[in-house]
Amino acid sequence: MSVLHPDLLTADATGALPVRVVGKDAALSGAEAAWAAANDFTGKAGQLLLLPGADGALTGALFGAGDRFEPLAARALSVKLPAGLWRLEGVEGEAASQAALAFALGAYRFDRYKTRPAPGARLAVPGVDVQPLLDIAAACALTREMVDTPAADMGPLQIETIAREIAAAGGATISVVTGDALLEENYPSVHAVGRAAAPHRAPRVIEIGWNLDKTDLPLVALVGKGVVFDTGGLDLKPAAGMRNMKKDMGGSAHVLGLGRLVMQARLPVRLVVLVAAVENAVSGDAFRPGDILQTRKGLTVEVGNTDAEGRLILADVLTRAAEHSPDLTLDFATLTGAARMALGPELPPLYTDDEALAADMLSAAAAVSDPLWRMPLWPGYRPALEAEIADLRNDPAAWAQAGSVTAALFLQKFAPGTGAWAHLDIFAWNPRARPDWTEGGEAQGLRAAFEMMRRRFAA
Repeated sequence: MSVLHPDLLTADATGALPVRVVGKDAALSGAEAAWAAANDFTGKAGQLLLLPGADGALTGALFGAGDRFEPLAARALSVKLPAGLWRLEGVEGEAASQAALAFALGAYRFDRYKTRPAPGARLAVPGVDVQPLLDIAAACALTREMVDTPAADMGPLQIETIAREIAAAGGATISVVTGDALLEENYPSVHAVGRAAAPHRAPRVIEIGWNLDKTDLPLVALVGKGVVFDTGGLDLKPAAGMRNMKKDMGGSAHVLGLGRLVMQARLPVRLVVLVAAVENAVSGDAFRPGDILQTRKGLTVEVGNTDAEGRLILADVLTRAAEHSPDLTLDFATLTGAARMALGPELPPLYTDDEALAADMLSAAAAVSDPLWRMPLWPGYRPALEAEIADLRNDPAAWAQAGSVTAALFLQKFAPGTGAWAHLDIFAWNPRARPDWTEGGEAQGLRAAFEMMRRRFAA
């Protein structure tokens, strides 16, 4: 996987051109004022004006802040500024750090299949420790690149390879259970969902452990859905619904990126990262509507729809997470279209029955501009999960509404009973390109979760 340019952010401003942040209708003088007027630059939020010298060479730039500078707006600078080294002027302290991180987040480009990726701008932020910012940006870039990579090149084996690289770099242990061994090791739902795939894309459960010998530390479990491609199974999706299903492994990408970040930051926790990596394929061996699946927890599930497979594989790995008696469990999953209907592509739902965790997650999300919205685990909808001939059903067909809520309630049945648990029903995708956001894979809730953990465990 590619990494961000190591000098994308630097504390050394030697030779850097200035980017001066100016407010709306800020007073400019002389040639600068005339140049701004000629180019209709008024300091509106996001406006950029390059400043040429007498010889035509650039001497700097002006960046509009509008009524109030929002550090996240600096995402656009990595795209709008010409290649070279730049430095922000008029922004200091924490705002400068946040702007630098925003710049690094905006620098992501999925260029794996490009023949000549263009060099980009770099940013100097004197007095700022840039390495933690680069680590956060790199975690988001890894997540986005995994999501952006076509399914042919991002199968269960490739996810395992990335997980092994992360474990090796962090000094963590890793174990992988693959194919029919999933039945021997009691991951029956993961096996059922993934068994229809070709042998070289066999399903697997990946488990990373870090700091596990330090039993005095709290244990954090990160659980990710890794459906590398979702055809819908025998309940086949239409073409339009299948087009972007390479992103259905977005939950696994999030927990791998977040897990790497936790290890790089040396947070004082024990860490377990669990990923169920499968392809929901169509073949003679595919699981069927009406099948009764066993789960690791011992509960049986009647399959109402094979396109509701994510909750089935998460059931097994959430149960495995519970066996570690975690103090905190977070699961990330591109689980339901209903979440998009409720909140759209930019605002992921957050589900938890723990008030303190909800408050901490939402506070952290606001602080780092990584939005989340709490949704209810409404107990009145629990009957939707009941089945006539099994303990549960995976598709509450009689409850066409509240699909994201009922999916979360299903996961709650398997969530650890120790500590606090939260479920993030992410989209992991930008459906439209903007100057500061490329179309394609996106990290959602990752920075919020890391900030929450940093505040809880490193304060």
